[in-house]
Amino acid sequence: MFHELTDSELARRKRMRIIVACVVVAVCIVAVALFSAMQANAKEQSAVAIHDAIMDSAKQCCAIEGNYPSSLEYLEQNYGLTINHDDYVISYENFAGNIMPTVVVTPR
Repeated sequence: MFHELTDSELARRKRMRIIVACVVVAVCIVAVALFSAMQANAKEQSAVAIHDAIMDSAKQCCAIEGNYPSSLEYLEQNYGLTINHDDYVISYENFAGNIMPTVVVTPR
């Protein structure tokens, strides 16, 4: 048996469709925001890991050779340090051979 929908039932269904569409859009916006935040957090954690790897290599060089390396390239060539220079800007400053260098790693 066919039941014809009344105007109030049609209006109610239309309101429900609008509500569902708004909820779906809101969930998508929240998902994109969370993904963006997680990606930024991962880049920051990677920058910290690179900083720690550079400092560990510099300390190893100082323990073996008696002084800290004068450049980051020296660590890359002689101590197996591998850095993605496309994704990170690295500032390596060495004042003297007996003073620990200053390292700043910044994500691009």
